Amino acid sequence: MSDTASPHAYVHLTAGGVSVVLDVTGGRLPAIVHWGAALGDLNVADTLALAQANIEPPAGNVVDLPVRLSILPEHHTGWVGKPGIAGHRDGVDWSPLFTTTALTVDGAEHRPSPDAELVSAGAGTVRVTAHDAVADLGLTLDVELLPSGLLRARAEVTNTGSSFYVLDGLQLAFPVPPQAREILDFAGRWGKERTPQRRELTVGIHEREGRKGRTGPDAATVLSVGVPGFGFGRGEVWGTHVGFSGNHRHYAERLFTGFQVVGGGELLLPGEIRLSDGESYGTPWIYGAYGDGLDAQAHRFHDHLRSRPTHPRRARPVTINVWEAVYFDHDLARLTDLADRAAKLGVERYVLDDGWFRYRRNDLAGLGDWHVDETVWPNGLHPIIDHVRSLGMEFGLWFEPEMINLDSDLAREHPEWVMATGGRTPVPSRNQQVLNLGIPEAYDHILERMSAILGEYDIAYIKWDHNRDLIDAGTAPHGRAGVHDQTLATYRLMDELKRRFPGLEIESCSSGGARVDLGILERTDRVWVSDCIDPLERQQMNRWTMQLLPPELLGSHIASGTSHTTGRYHRLSFRAGTALYGHLGIEWDLATATDDENAQLAVWIDLYKRHRELLHTGTMVRADEFDPTLLVYGAVAGDRAEALFFLAYVGRSDVSPRGRFTLPGLDPDRRYRVRPVFAGEPDEGLKPPAWFNVPPQPQPTVTTPPGGGRADGLSAGSEVPGVSMTGRALAVVGLQTPASFPDDVVVLSVTEET
Repeated sequence: MSDTASPHAYVHLTAGGVSVVLDVTGGRLPAIVHWGAALGDLNVADTLALAQANIEPPAGNVVDLPVRLSILPEHHTGWVGKPGIAGHRDGVDWSPLFTTTALTVDGAEHRPSPDAELVSAGAGTVRVTAHDAVADLGLTLDVELLPSGLLRARAEVTNTGSSFYVLDGLQLAFPVPPQAREILDFAGRWGKERTPQRRELTVGIHEREGRKGRTGPDAATVLSVGVPGFGFGRGEVWGTHVGFSGNHRHYAERLFTGFQVVGGGELLLPGEIRLSDGESYGTPWIYGAYGDGLDAQAHRFHDHLRSRPTHPRRARPVTINVWEAVYFDHDLARLTDLADRAAKLGVERYVLDDGWFRYRRNDLAGLGDWHVDETVWPNGLHPIIDHVRSLGMEFGLWFEPEMINLDSDLAREHPEWVMATGGRTPVPSRNQQVLNLGIPEAYDHILERMSAILGEYDIAYIKWDHNRDLIDAGTAPHGRAGVHDQTLATYRLMDELKRRFPGLEIESCSSGGARVDLGILERTDRVWVSDCIDPLERQQMNRWTMQLLPPELLGSHIASGTSHTTGRYHRLSFRAGTALYGHLGIEWDLATATDDENAQLAVWIDLYKRHRELLHTGTMVRADEFDPTLLVYGAVAGDRAEALFFLAYVGRSDVSPRGRFTLPGLDPDRRYRVRPVFAGEPDEGLKPPAWFNVPPQPQPTVTTPPGGGRADGLSAGSEVPGVSMTGRALAVVGLQTPASFPDDVVVLSVTEET
């Protein structure tokens, strides 16, 4: 198709309560006319009116023609914000002008017409092909509206010239309306990932660059711009997420003209992408999530992830990881005892962590030498795996395939496989360096060693760790930047292992939660939210990680009473109640647990098993906070016949009692019964409100009533009648908050009454 016969159409995609209207007229790149709430049926006249209404009036000291913002922002139009493409051919061809040559919608080609036409679809994919004959560049843009209402786009640029084209950046942008003036994104650090931060969107750019070679604990994750004061339940919000696990950028920009965008892409290091004739570079998927409230936005991500063919469908097994129980002290008798104790509690998966391979008695040596350490495991891993399997549990194993210790046989044999530049060894981190998987021989070696281990043993699960940033990440022999190639090689390695070992599950762990993104989630089945399992910290981290991922993908463990990362002590009810809403596990030396703690653990595990289908398929609901010391959240079944809610007491309130809390997300016209659920004896700090309807208790002559239990009638397994109310009343009026000590969780069962 020639440039003189360019497509001339508007495209309306609508799904999941969202509409996206694209302008692909006049041979120009696609521009978003509307992205937001569904518009209903549109005809050509409606669409033309929308497009005309989107053209700004003349303003002083700007270009004479209206600036048209395409998904790939173009400098030649007069756009003075961040351009979509940054690159050059020996200093020229740095401001391309692409002409659209082809348009397909759901695979059907749209023929040129002198008059603009409207192509309407539901969820669907739009592909635009374009070319700049002067700059000798080809471009393909894919724009897709998923059934959940999640928007995503990606671009591929091809060098059609005879000389190298150096690409410095390729990012996409989605427009947001002027009423969206408040930014929410996330900061964080090791052990405290996804800390929310808000600020006003002012003229200028709010840009978050990730230069760690991995997503990072401080990643923006989802960068959103919304109407001021937006919350979980209401307030329009538009957000973006870059589905990539290496260097990346997210940004929100407001120009002096009032234009506003959110966007992002891969962050390319100098010289990483040099395209010769016919070579191409493609961006990762850039996601756009609109919602009326943060929960509605999060649901679009959750619904998309749950719709994938690769999404884990079977019940998420209760998991024990042995790291905080034994660290590097691998002793068969101790580990088999831990397996016995776990199996008695109902644990379904047992994971052997760092320390099983050669020379790995601490974190100074061994990474890269993926052979079972014969001095610790003279009979290989068969004794522990056979024992775990005989108890009915799956077995999982820890790897860190992308890393290497200089004190290893592999580093001594192949020092050129260590990522480096400038003729120097990068600064160490956790005593380790990065193994350059971009070198084919290094990639093949790691694939062979991991395949050998997985082929010899019955291993259902890999905990895939990544414990350092990529600093001076150059590739042999010249030390050119290699983060891009390293990231893609990691993807290929995961993909190939899953191809070779069908059914293998992989957890993305990266110093805890430093690799949480939709690129890695295309190949993994779980993320480790954080190395910090302190439940008070996890309340915040789990809560905000769910802005992107549903709870069944969040590793959420019950640790020992005293946290290994904060030194704080918490009661078991808080630790277990916090871990329940996620993929439940244990990270605790069970030999140190008391009989009472083991009995309570068994009850919590049983509670998880009885409710995990609801927790892992239901709609996440987070009530907007009326008191910062109380978090109210839960899962509502798809048919809204039942729900499980949590009241998390994360501090001491300025007032006592706190007043009423509400339970949103239920069917307003149905009647529900709300009851507390007790797994073990309720803590003494819990004071029941009247709506618990606790049966009257005889007044004892001693503090504890005859037969044990609490004087107020609350006891383990007790059936408390609770209260019956409509979903509307629960969402609008609510219930008085039970009084409780801080650092505790109250679980509420909500069931429809018929």
